Amino acid sequence: MLNTVFTGQPTDRAPLLIVHGLFGSARNWGVIAKRLSDQRLVVSVDQRNHGESPRFPTQSYEDMASDLAEVLEPLVTEHGPLHVMGHSMGGKAVMVLALTRPELIKSLIVADISPVAYSHDNTPLIEAMRGIDLSTVEKRSDADRQLAHDVLDAGVRAFLLQSLLVKEKKWLLNLDVLEAEMPKIVGFPEISGTYKGPVFFLSGGESTYVQRDHRERSKALFPNAKFASIPGTGHWLHAEKPREFEAAMRAWMEAVDAKA
Repeated sequence: MLNTVFTGQPTDRAPLLIVHGLFGSARNWGVIAKRLSDQRLVVSVDQRNHGESPRFPTQSYEDMASDLAEVLEPLVTEHGPLHVMGHSMGGKAVMVLALTRPELIKSLIVADISPVAYSHDNTPLIEAMRGIDLSTVEKRSDADRQLAHDVLDAGVRAFLLQSLLVKEKKWLLNLDVLEAEMPKIVGFPEISGTYKGPVFFLSGGESTYVQRDHRERSKALFPNAKFASIPGTGHWLHAEKPREFEAAMRAWMEAVDAKA
């Protein structure tokens, strides 16, 4: 079972499940989870090979969707179907979940990703993290200085270093498996069928991850999908403009709940 964090208390509104992206964890979403918990229970997970969750030899989307279904099944029994939001890799995982286990989901929110294969490769970030001499790291700034040789963006470094346990001198990431499974992570499985429930594709206005030509594939799998973007944001839209991201999610879930 995935490591699971519960924020807030159950209410008469459907709970929300938050699924992070590559190199992330549930705690990356703590602020947004706390804000959204004023109206509903919010459940966040560490995906396999991330955070405090178990280590596995694979990182396929079918496996990630199965992990999420295991978390959702008892929650759905108690509360009914959940709103499910996934960012980046997490967005792909929740799309596969919706296509294979639609009965678990009240609505789907996909943050800055499309159901397509990408050509980029995040292996250089893994190599950069692996290149840090953890024996010399006494505080996070020591690791940041080493990481800066290969990762110029301070925001990306700060994000990656959230998964470093400085005192224990270890990463909360299974770097070897993530590197080996990178082709699956940047890809998207061949999958048939459709999810006809409500889907909200929310992207960063300046992100390159969601393109206009992706929409045909998105609509083929999710025929009732709606699309919106947050201006002035990139791929990490929830970190760059958290208030706007929170407001968009809140409005979407309230609208879906009102139709129930």
